[in-house]
Amino acid sequence: MRAISLDVGDRTIGVALSDPLGITANGLMTIERIGIRKDADRVLNLVKENGCDVIVMGLPLNLDGSDSVQTQKVREFRTMLENKMRSTGMKGISIIFQDERFTTKIAESVLIEADLSRAKRKKVIDKQAAVLILQSYLDSAARRREEGSGVI
Repeated sequence: MRAISLDVGDRTIGVALSDPLGITANGLMTIERIGIRKDADRVLNLVKENGCDVIVMGLPLNLDGSDSVQTQKVREFRTMLENKMRSTGMKGISIIFQDERFTTKIAESVLIEADLSRAKRKKVIDKQAAVLILQSYLDSAARRREEGSGVI
């Protein structure tokens, strides 16, 4: 299982990719947003190039779990991805939402701890948030597999 994750923002999309075994997440890139259709095309090209069968999208919920304005934009981006996959014959790829509350704050803390300047942090924060989103998904998937197999 190879997964790709997206931290979809208004100006950029942070992208992370799992290793081929689906154990670890690594930052791939930050996509500068052009328009929803072209952005979806770029994401789907990355999915094809890397042989991904899962797209994990960070879902920016409010602290109380309700939808935010950004939540609706992320849902619209998912719909665009699904429509483009259908129209291009891409099959067998799941799109999964992963709660992304606090990921940007955690990512910023990690980057500050790594002593990155503010300018450098700004360039990689979305990619680092995508890593956290994907690693959270991969860890929960591993726990579900262990629970299903009786392994402790």
